[in-house]
Amino acid sequence: MNVYGTQQLRNVVILGHGGAGKSTVAEAMAYVTGAISKMGKISDGNTISDYDKEEIKRGFSIATSIIPVEYEGESGMVKVNLLDTPGYFDFVGEVEEAVSAADAAVIVINCKAGIEVGTERAWEICEKYKLPRILFVTNMDDDKASYRELLIKLNTKFGRKIAPFHLPIRENGKFVGFVNVVKMEGRRFTNLSDYESCDIPDYVENHLKIARESLMEAVAETSEDYMERYLSGDDFSDEEISTALRENVSDCSIFPVMMGSGVNCQGFKALLMAIDKYFPSPDNDVCDGVDVNTGERIETKYNADAQLSMRVFKTIADPFIGKYSLVKVCTGTLRPDSTIYNVAKETEEKSGKIYVLRGKEAIEVKELRAGDIGAMAKLTVTETGDTLALRVAPILYHRPKISVPYTYMRYKAVNKGDEDKLASGLAKLMEEDKTLRAVVDAENRQSLLYGIGDQQLEIVASKLKSRYKVEITLSKPKFAFRETIRNKVEAAGRYKKQSGGHGQFGDVKMSFEPSHNLDQPYVFEETVFGGAVPKNYFPAVEKGIAESCLSGPLAGYPVVGIKATLLDGSYHPVDSSELAFKMAASIAFKDGFLRANPMLLEPVAELSVVVPDKFTGDVMGDLNRRRARVLGMESVANKKQNIRADIPMSELFGYSTSLRSITGGLGEFSYEFARYEQAPGDVQKREIQARASKLEKEE
Repeated sequence: MNVYGTQQLRNVVILGHGGAGKSTVAEAMAYVTGAISKMGKISDGNTISDYDKEEIKRGFSIATSIIPVEYEGESGMVKVNLLDTPGYFDFVGEVEEAVSAADAAVIVINCKAGIEVGTERAWEICEKYKLPRILFVTNMDDDKASYRELLIKLNTKFGRKIAPFHLPIRENGKFVGFVNVVKMEGRRFTNLSDYESCDIPDYVENHLKIARESLMEAVAETSEDYMERYLSGDDFSDEEISTALRENVSDCSIFPVMMGSGVNCQGFKALLMAIDKYFPSPDNDVCDGVDVNTGERIETKYNADAQLSMRVFKTIADPFIGKYSLVKVCTGTLRPDSTIYNVAKETEEKSGKIYVLRGKEAIEVKELRAGDIGAMAKLTVTETGDTLALRVAPILYHRPKISVPYTYMRYKAVNKGDEDKLASGLAKLMEEDKTLRAVVDAENRQSLLYGIGDQQLEIVASKLKSRYKVEITLSKPKFAFRETIRNKVEAAGRYKKQSGGHGQFGDVKMSFEPSHNLDQPYVFEETVFGGAVPKNYFPAVEKGIAESCLSGPLAGYPVVGIKATLLDGSYHPVDSSELAFKMAASIAFKDGFLRANPMLLEPVAELSVVVPDKFTGDVMGDLNRRRARVLGMESVANKKQNIRADIPMSELFGYSTSLRSITGGLGEFSYEFARYEQAPGDVQKREIQARASKLEKEE
């Protein structure tokens, strides 16, 4: 592959709803440009984007793929780096990484399905990152798909900035071409994406007039001079229109709508032409970073002549194709065998060979210039989000903003002895996917796997089995309940053991009551009078209480909020020992705890749920069923509401799936632990019974 300068580059992320045809669009553009000799199909599992075994098996994208294509544009050859992203919400981290490296976006919309949830999510992320975008409508070959209805819906949903650049030409119900609204010319497909000029059908005229008028209004708004000419009825030249539209598209003042058929590979030459003409090259943007030497924030322009610096926006750690760090060069030129400096890790790395990836194929290149996207193999310490630069000019770029995972499940290796393989496999998967986290919950003796959704966690389990030959089970986690008491009681504990020689003797009388401090397990005091229990045994008594608080008598959960007071006791001058008094304290604790009106405390989280207005009633109803207390609701951007509530942590299990079901995938939630509260009677009963059942099995 040739080396391209910054102005010859277009970094385009492909977004849209799952199943809208994103991978087919990328495949078609690769085919049209000659990057591949035969167009693959999702159903056949032979597309260049979806090469992973899990993607082939499931028939949808799981990870972002990069497909560089070379295209002969109006002013020479250009390189378009296509970033094909997953459409399902569990893999939003892949989308966020890709968007951080893109300069523009193509949002793919299935004409028959219309505006789907993924379309709205794609639009929102483009708005967040201020990405210029083209809306590409697929499935135009389906005669039941109404392009006109879709345009109305797009205008209603996203505003008057929506501008159709194409109108369809159909004959006998078949999609045979389109009208170019910008040039006011008909286009008839000849072979795949190739086309020839044709007459504009009469039935298109009315719609063409409306579309043309909206385009001219957009052109007029680019300058006062143009506006005066427009109001006076003057026409604009093709060059003036093209220049104005490029400016409008680049600054997100207008969003072109184009069309095609992925199955028939129609419309993609026109799409590539629009990408070249209307999308900005990287030198129109800047990289935000921090000068390490001064600590000052700086903005660097994409410049191949400056000192080398780059961002690692994604990592591939596949056992079959190897480890690659995907980079976007910000400044300078990256060449093979260069010594580079990991600014975040303060470690030098060797670049080795330089590649561009096309799906799973690694194509060696002699250099990458500012603005280009490529890959380096076998970097030892570098991970996603790191900045690579020269030691003499260290700069630190901002990391991609990756969604926080809130869905979690308990995991365990099926076969004993696989723990090391499991840890190694998970580490590599977490290196690839920054929304994936493995946490050891020592308190509840369980390992937890965090992700964006249940589907993602299931795929992780499948990858562990296929890639790393280790099988895991996923199950409902054990939640961190606590035990405490409500009343004050007195209890005695005596430990006596005689087995020849020195025996064991310890005798204590204690009181137990609520301390009203749930942040610490216990408070220990003594009011012993007259040396009934020698002072040197007080630490042993306290140790007995401390150990007893680790696992409560009710259901085996940690005990909190206890005040234990040593009142009295007795000892034997020969047989008494620290062990005996520790055991005696444990006996007194168990007896007293069970008589002091014990109860379970459940962890409660502060929950925030952001949903569109129309779903607030259903979401609040679901929260009430989950024993949540709604605290309030406030309006946020994009006609959404932020619902705040307190909810038991145990009721959050499966909430991700439930919220998606209610809102069609448009709802988002986050939470953090708040405090412990008394659990309802039925919850307490269930947990205590589960504990009893477990003890029976162990016996």
